[in-house]
Amino acid sequence: MNAENYSIKPNNYLHYKDYAGSVEFSETDAVFHGKVVGIKSLISFEGDSVSAIIDDFHNAVDEYLEFCVETGNQPEKPFKGSFNVRIGTDLHRKAALAASARGISLNTLVEDAIKQTVTAGADSEQ
Repeated sequence: MNAENYSIKPNNYLHYKDYAGSVEFSETDAVFHGKVVGIKSLISFEGDSVSAIIDDFHNAVDEYLEFCVETGNQPEKPFKGSFNVRIGTDLHRKAALAASARGISLNTLVEDAIKQTVTAGADSEQ
C-alpha cells in the first residue's frame, strides 16, 4: 500500500466501500486503532502506521462483507438517511410550530438545521 495515495480524512475518518472508520491514536500502545461507524456490528482495526491502519481497515471491511455472504446475511448499510431524534417536549413543540409557520415539515426543518450545522463545522475545519 502506498500511503501517499491515502489520507486520514478530516475528523479522523477513513472511507472505503461506503463505510467510514474512526481513527484514534494510543500513545501508550503506539498504535492507531478504530472501528466502523454507523452500523451496529463491531468492526475494529488497528495498525502501527498510516499504511498499516488503512490496510487493516480495508481488510476488516472486506472480511465483514465476505462473512455476510458466507452466512447469507445482508451487510448493514451505514447512514441510511433516517434516524430517530429524542428531544424534550418543549423543544419538539417549538420546532413543530416553527416548521408549520414556515410551511415546511418538521423533517425539513430538522434537515435544514443539520445542513447548517454540518456546513458551518466543515467551514471551520478548513
